[in-house]
Amino acid sequence: MFIELNMMIIFFYFQETYNNQLRERYGDDILTHPEFDPDLWMEVGSSGEPDKNRVYGLSNTTADNLRSAHSVSTVGSSQSITSSQSKEFVALQQHKAQLTEKYGHLSAEYAQLKASHAEQRAESAQQKAAYEQLREMVMNMATHSGTCAPNPF
Repeated sequence: MFIELNMMIIFFYFQETYNNQLRERYGDDILTHPEFDPDLWMEVGSSGEPDKNRVYGLSNTTADNLRSAHSVSTVGSSQSITSSQSKEFVALQQHKAQLTEKYGHLSAEYAQLKASHAEQRAESAQQKAAYEQLREMVMNMATHSGTCAPNPF
């Protein structure tokens, strides 16, 4: 579960970085953004990596395909993406949806655990206060009755 959570954090960090770069490159209006920018994806996905062929969420072959498809598309007039790249993009979108759903479940589970922990702490504080009151009552009874009360400790 920790590995899944770590991967989801990495994914959401990557997604946020990619979306920020889209806004910087194309403006705040998402309608002006392309459906997929392979150069930006590769730039964000390989930043900070020692192996620049590794792009987040893509195999090396797909990263090479993206590079070659982009170099061809800039020379020619068409900027279409090959069907294998389109399938990979759809697969990435599905993977993103799955991770988003898992993140939602984990977030809800974390919130429940946090609430449960807070309830347990509150209950523990109440029990401690009740114990202290009971202890004080026993000590007061011993003092007022003139007899020696047994030590409850």
